[in-house]
Amino acid sequence: MQKKMLQGMMKQIENMGTKVSQLQEELAEKIVSASSGGGMVTVTANGQKEIVSVKIEKDVVNPDDIELLEDLICAAVNEALSRAQEMISGEMSKLTGGLKIPGLM
Repeated sequence: MQKKMLQGMMKQIENMGTKVSQLQEELAEKIVSASSGGGMVTVTANGQKEIVSVKIEKDVVNPDDIELLEDLICAAVNEALSRAQEMISGEMSKLTGGLKIPGLM
């Protein structure tokens, strides 16, 4: 009886691994964007927490104030990555039924 239960659990774990792999592929296609400076800098990230694009309005490019541009880029990147993580967590929660399983993502 225990052997059957163990086999059943192993099958469920294997199925979960397959679903996680599929989800990772799907997340690579999903994107989130964030902007800073009232839309002067916009950063887009995918569900693998990779930055896929950065848009900078030319009005914010001032050679005499590079620090402002750097700050806007950092703020937009950090927000985009935070949103990507929220998206990943939400999708994983759907997959696991809300259980927090360490090491899945």
